[in-house]
Formats: sequence, structure tokens, C-alpha cells
Amino acid sequence: MTHLHRLSALAVGLFACQLTFAQAPAAAPAAKPANASGQCKDGSYSTAATKSGACRGHNGVKEWYAAAPAKAVPATPATPAAAATPAVPATPSATTQVKAQSQATAQSAGQSATPPATQTAKKSTKADLANTPVAPGGGPGLVWVNTASNVYHCSGTSYYGKTKAGSYMSEADAKAKGAHGDHGKTCSN
Repeated sequence: MTHLHRLSALAVGLFACQLTFAQAPAAAPAAKPANASGQCKDGSYSTAATKSGACRGHNGVKEWYAAAPAKAVPATPATPAAAATPAVPATPSATTQVKAQSQATAQSAGQSATPPATQTAKKSTKADLANTPVAPGGGPGLVWVNTASNVYHCSGTSYYGKTKAGSYMSEADAKAKGAHGDHGKTCSN
């Protein structure tokens, strides 16, 4: 019987505690921090720069304090007095004069003023291919095998005899060497 009294006393005590906490006034929210840009729905504050995603994980934004981002203001035009003042041409430095002279000399010699190590390589385009001469030796029944990519091109196509490295051979020989047709195409019917 003592156990029954103890259990009932414990149950009454727990129930009384629940009633006490339920009737207690809700805690006042913490004071707004000076750098807060918004308050979340759960009562926490955010210092995010934008409203988007500021209270992610906190049930969303309850109130946003930060102002909307300012729109770009167009630059003011120059005053008429400044526009009327003639510009004084700048005297080029000695380095600029030397570069200009070397570029002029290189252009007259048909060379580029930029050293070869710093020149950028151009990718070949269809326009470049049109100006590229066809390698001699091609003809009917022969394909052009690009030895760099191991792809063969049929007679009459844009790359036939025009890639940097390659050779002419029969389609059967190209296939025997492991080459495959451009985009999977074959030349023979």
C-alpha cells in the first residue's frame, strides 16, 4: 500500500508542476539586437543582408527591419563648363613610344609585335578551313585520316585533306588501323 501512496503522490506532484508551468506568463522576447535586420516567426533575430532565406529553419520572416536595397543611381552628366574645357593631350612615356616603334617595325616586316610565347593559338573554324589548301594526293576511294584524333573524313567533306596532321588511305585500311568515321559515318555505300 505504501507504494500506491507514493505513486499517487508522485502523479499529483507532476500534474501540479504542469499546471504551474502552463499558467506562468510567457517569457518576454529578447530585446532586438542593434544589428538585427529582421525577426523570425520563432522569435529569433536575423542579421542577414537580404530577406530571402534570412529565417530559413526558423519558420520564416515575421518582421523585416532592413530597408530594401537602394537602386543604382545614374551618373550625373558633366557640367557644361567642364565639357567646354579643351582636353590637353598627354605626352606618351618613353616606354609607350618604344612599344609603338617596335610594333610599327614588326608590322612593316610582316611580323607580329607580340613575342611567339605570348601569342594565343587560334582554334580552326569553318572559315579557316575554307582558306586551308587541301593536302595533295587525295582522290576517289581514299579517305583522309586525321592522325591526331584517329578519325577519317570522306572525300568532299570540309575536313578532307585539311587537318594539321593526317594521311590518305583506303577506308578499309583506316578501319584496320583503328580509325572511325567522322560522327560515325562511313564513306562507302
